[in-house]
Amino acid sequence: MFKFISKFRTNEEGATAIEYGLIAALVAIALIAALQTLGGSLSGMFGGVSDTLDANAPTVEEEAPAG
Repeated sequence: MFKFISKFRTNEEGATAIEYGLIAALVAIALIAALQTLGGSLSGMFGGVSDTLDANAPTVEEEAPAG
């Protein structure tokens, strides 16, 4: 019984898993913060691209063959 308790106390595999979990959580928080910061800029950029494509895209009447 004492051997099991001693072995359990020296086992650090669980601590390593918790450390990896904490690192993953910190990376996720940093990623969320960065995306929120850049979100407005990206939205404006894609909106501008969309507007440009809409303005330059041919309409259905323009694509119809003549005749």
